[in-house]
Amino acid sequence: MAVALVTTFYGSVLANWICGPVGSKLKMKDADEMTVKGIEVEGLLSIQAGENPRVIEEKLKSFLTPKEAAEFVSEGGE
Repeated sequence: MAVALVTTFYGSVLANWICGPVGSKLKMKDADEMTVKGIEVEGLLSIQAGENPRVIEEKLKSFLTPKEAAEFVSEGGE
């Protein structure tokens, strides 16, 4: 009986304190990566279609939040 309680306790600790936060972090990183890949695909398709670079830039900026777009302009991207 004692072994069952100890292993249940260890399983609960492992699941809630280690695996749960790691899983949440991996989900966030996956969502960020999928967003970046989507932007890259959209940019490549626009280049392949022969669109004007300024139009492509504005199209890709639409994926960014206003804060990220402001940072992009302040870093020298126009």
